[in-house]
Amino acid sequence: MDPAILDSIISRLLESKQAKSGKHEQLMEDEIRKLCIVAREIFLQQPTLLELTAPVKICGDIHGQYTDLLRLFESGGFPPSANYLFLGDYVDRGKQSLETICLLLAYKIKYPENFFLLRGNHECANINRIYGFYDECKRRFSVGVWRAFTECFNCLPVAAVIDEKILCMHGGLSPDLSNLDQIRTLTRPMDVPESGLLCDLLWSDPGRDIKGWGMNDRGVSFTFGADRVSDFLMKNNMDLICRAHQFRLLKMAMSSLLTDSSLQYFRLPTIVANSITRVQ
Repeated sequence: MDPAILDSIISRLLESKQAKSGKHEQLMEDEIRKLCIVAREIFLQQPTLLELTAPVKICGDIHGQYTDLLRLFESGGFPPSANYLFLGDYVDRGKQSLETICLLLAYKIKYPENFFLLRGNHECANINRIYGFYDECKRRFSVGVWRAFTECFNCLPVAAVIDEKILCMHGGLSPDLSNLDQIRTLTRPMDVPESGLLCDLLWSDPGRDIKGWGMNDRGVSFTFGADRVSDFLMKNNMDLICRAHQFRLLKMAMSSLLTDSSLQYFRLPTIVANSITRVQ
């Protein structure tokens, strides 16, 4: 991608910092399609399981809240002054999914070794067809733009390891997951299936007061107990699992489960007090 065009896209998107909240930054449809194509190529060049080194800032769900994304960068530093790992769910729910995902893809293209994006359960056509992203693409551009994003999302990595000790994903553990090589061998591009390892990495949740595996109220995937976290970490010589995916009542949010071995990050500042939240 022409560096001048890429810089122009980033510059126009960042102009929102000076505009009132909710202002749409109208990129050209051809520019958006090009972002999807180039980012897709970079995702496929990098592994399904990213292997990163600290320091890196870990961020949870954005869900189309573009002004909050800009505030996040203002607080943590705009790329490349800081390394970032986002845990998925960039689109749906919020009013500016297009600005959100376009800026993230643009930064991924410009700084491919310092800026990393994982797949969330909303980076899936069956989900974002329902929860707002499809309608936003169709209203502002075309269904073809939504399809271009779908092809890009199908190539996103699904997990990351930091310093060989911290496993990051959007959802959680899977009964089909015993070692990290199983993630490394997942093929892309891939739709999210209704069950299995990829589905669980994007959909599973920790459960309160359970041992082993349980039914998930979402109707998809499983819940897992603290014993499953401890067993996985011990068998794989790791220290921590870091995930996003949920917002629950913070005062009681799985306090019996999310101990020093498990962190949950959720980034929706209009809901959670302007910060990335660590639930213990």
